[in-house]
Amino acid sequence: MSNGSGGEVGAFFAGFLVGGLVGAAAALLLAPQSGEETRAQIRQKGIELRDKAEESLDDARAKVEAVAADIKRRAEDLQLQSRVVLEEGQKHLAEAVEETRKAASAAVTKEEAAAAPKAAKAKA
Repeated sequence: MSNGSGGEVGAFFAGFLVGGLVGAAAALLLAPQSGEETRAQIRQKGIELRDKAEESLDDARAKVEAVAADIKRRAEDLQLQSRVVLEEGQKHLAEAVEETRKAASAAVTKEEAAAAPKAAKAKA
């Protein structure tokens, strides 16, 4: 769904209403009838136009709710995936830290072992 879809829906409804009003006005102007018949026709067209607008609004609302539910579901999926990636990263980091500690400990032990004969020679 594009970022301007709210504007598109508003423009659609504005066009819908303007078109309905222009059509109703043209029909009234072109149809010769009494004032009472004209008022009844205006009333009826107004009711029809209102019903169509409500129906269109209900359809638009249902579509928006469906899109919102889809976005929420996708956000929850992304959150879950992010949590899994984070946990895996933390696990790999902990393993790397442990390997570094072992390597450092081994290096210190190796240096101490190499320094022991030198120290013994120095005492002698």
